[in-house]
Amino acid sequence: MSADRTDEYDLIVLGGGPVGENVADRAVQGGLTAIIVESELVGGECSYWACMPSKALLRSAQALRAAQHVAGAKEAVTGKLDVRAVFDRRDSFTSNWSDDGQVKWLDSAGIDLARGHGRLTGEREVTVTDADGGTRVLRARHAVAISTGSDAVIPPIDGLREASPWTSREATSAEELPDSLAVIGGGVVAVEMATAYAALGATVTLIARSGLLGTMEPFAGERVTAGLEELGVDVRTDTGTTSVTRTSEGVEIVLSDGSTVTASEVLAATGRSPRSGDIGLDVVGLEPGRWIQVDDTLRVPGSDWLYAVGDVNGRVLLTHQGKYQARAVGDVIVARAKGDAVDDAPWGRHVATADHAAVPQVTFSFPEVASVGLSESQAREAGHEVEVVDYDLGSVAGASLYEDGFEGQARLVIDTERDVIIGATFVGPEVAELVQTATVAIVGEVPIARLWHAVPAYPTVSEVWLRLLEGYGRDSA
Repeated sequence: MSADRTDEYDLIVLGGGPVGENVADRAVQGGLTAIIVESELVGGECSYWACMPSKALLRSAQALRAAQHVAGAKEAVTGKLDVRAVFDRRDSFTSNWSDDGQVKWLDSAGIDLARGHGRLTGEREVTVTDADGGTRVLRARHAVAISTGSDAVIPPIDGLREASPWTSREATSAEELPDSLAVIGGGVVAVEMATAYAALGATVTLIARSGLLGTMEPFAGERVTAGLEELGVDVRTDTGTTSVTRTSEGVEIVLSDGSTVTASEVLAATGRSPRSGDIGLDVVGLEPGRWIQVDDTLRVPGSDWLYAVGDVNGRVLLTHQGKYQARAVGDVIVARAKGDAVDDAPWGRHVATADHAAVPQVTFSFPEVASVGLSESQAREAGHEVEVVDYDLGSVAGASLYEDGFEGQARLVIDTERDVIIGATFVGPEVAELVQTATVAIVGEVPIARLWHAVPAYPTVSEVWLRLLEGYGRDSA
C-alpha cells in the first residue's frame, strides 16, 4: 500500500497521553518540531479512565466522611451521597470524554497531531493508518519516542474473559451504580475502586490472592483492610479465584476455598501489560507485546534514535513518574539533536534516577496511604543497614484538631551508614500531602542532622516529622 502523504519532523511521539504530551512539549520548547500520533483521546488513560475520574469518584465520599468526623460539622450533615451528582462531577473532570481542550493545547504549544494508529515501519519511520484506512508516513530527523502506555490485564481465570468483566476503564466511567461489585485483585486499583463503590452504596466483595497493597509496608495493607471492612466491604484475602460465570442475574464467582460470590459486576484489577503489541517493534528487532527495555536516558539500547517512555517501559507505572521521564527524554533529545552535552550522571538533567530510589505514590483509600522510596523489607533486601522509626499519627496535636478519633501511622526507613532517609510511609486521613516532604528529603539525601532544622509548623499533622526524628534519637544537632 502506498502512502497518501509523507511528512518529516525532528521528533515523532507514539501516544498522546500526558507522557507523550510532555515529551513533545519539552522538545518543542527546545526548538525542535514534533508530532504526536494518537488513535484514541488526546490526554490518555490518566485523563479519561484512571487518575482523574477515579479520584473524582473518591473525593465526594472523602469530603463527607471528613465532615462526619468533626463535632459541629457532623451535626449539620444529614444526607447521603448523591450518586448522580458524583458521576456528573466525575464526567466534568473527563470533559465528558471529549479531548477538544487537549487538542487546543497541542495547537497552542506548537505540537502537530496525527489521528490514527502508528506503527514503526523502518528506522526513524512511522506509518499512521487513520480510521478510513488512509496512510501517512512520518519520518523523524532525530528521534521516535514510544509512549503508548499500558492496558489492564485480564488474568487467565476460567470463564473470566467470557464474563465480560469490568477493567479500570469501565469502573471509572460507569454511568450507573451496580447493586453489587466483586473486585478481583489486591493492588491500588482494586483497593481504590472497592473504596469508591462501597462509599457510593454498592455491596462490594474484594478477593485477593494474598494481602492488600503487598509491595508496601505491611501495616498499610492491614489498616486499609480494616478501613474497607468498616465501609462494609467483604474482604477475602489469601483467596484465589477459580472460575467466573456470567448469568442472567450477574456473575457467579467460585473461590479457591470452595465458596461462591455473586455480584452484578466483576472488576478485574490484577495488573497492567504494555501496549506494545501492534506498533511495529519487530521491525526494529524488539519483541511485540513486551515491556521495552531502556537505559536511564530512556533510550532503547543499541539505538541512537528510539526511546520508550512511561508505562510501556515497565519501570514505574505511575503517571507522575512517566511525566518525569518525559521531561528528561524531551530535554535529552534536544541536547543530542543540537550536539550539546548530555548530563547522564545519576541525578543529572537527562536521566530518570528517581525511578530507582524515590518514587512517591498515594493510594486514595480509606485510610489513605502515601509512600516514597523503599519499604523496610526492600531496604534490607537491597543490603542497606537500616533503622526503622514508627509513630502514631493520631498522637500529633495537629491530627487531633483535624479529625475526631484521627488514626494513622508513620514510618521512616533510615540508612544508618549515611544517616539519611531512604523510605517513608504515612497511613491516615488525607496524608497525601505529607509525602512530598519525604520525597525531597530522599532525593536531596538530606542528613538527619540537617532535618532537625526543618521545624514543622504547630499545630499541623506535619509535626509528625519532629516526633519521628525524636524517635531516631539524633538530637545533638
